[in-house]
Amino acid sequence: MAGLAESGSNPDVDLLYDINGLAKDAPHWFDRGMEFVGEYGLLLAMVLLVLWCWWSVRRRGAEDAASSVAALVWTPIAAGIAVLVNVPIRGFVERPRPFLEHQGLDVLVSGKTDYSFVSDHATITMAIGVGLFVANRRFGIAGIALALLEGFCRVYMGVHYPTDVIGGFALGTAVALLLSPLAMALLTPLMKAVEGSAWGGWVVRSRRRPGTGRDTVLPGARKDVESEERDLAA
Repeated sequence: MAGLAESGSNPDVDLLYDINGLAKDAPHWFDRGMEFVGEYGLLLAMVLLVLWCWWSVRRRGAEDAASSVAALVWTPIAAGIAVLVNVPIRGFVERPRPFLEHQGLDVLVSGKTDYSFVSDHATITMAIGVGLFVANRRFGIAGIALALLEGFCRVYMGVHYPTDVIGGFALGTAVALLLSPLAMALLTPLMKAVEGSAWGGWVVRSRRRPGTGRDTVLPGARKDVESEERDLAA
């Protein structure tokens, strides 16, 4: 199963040449930017997006904060599991990198010697994007959009076939969604326990007491609230 795409008449290879051909026509500085974005930048952006979503959920202090934070905790775990699942898949398929099988590609990243199917970058970013969608749809849509951009970058850089990326998207989505019910069943009670402890500020900053219009300050969030009160008094 080493060659899923051996011929230039294969649509997978044709699309590879079409997308990677854009790199040949682009300025050198643009290619260097795409190299950084595709290799490191979008992964960093996904991490920042998860942290932003966590901060938003924590500040909002909704009744479902514990379940939302549980989904956010599951997000990187899902990405890690998906990468581990990919290890035997790569070993079974044994698909060489496209630049080893096809001439004339503009390869922006050197030193890629492992197998091509499926793309780890596509797998990780889509698992995070789908995990974010479980926690918050608005952030999830942004995460999925970044994952799609990551997939495009991997083909543009000449290090993956389009089907490598599609396979990564499928693997990341499957792990994040199929294992989500079990993960949420385990993590949500844990986050609720944290919410009621001295570490509660990591889950929710404050919550209103029913019928009082006043905030109940959680132990872990008390310092934040006191700091804001001092700033208002000043």
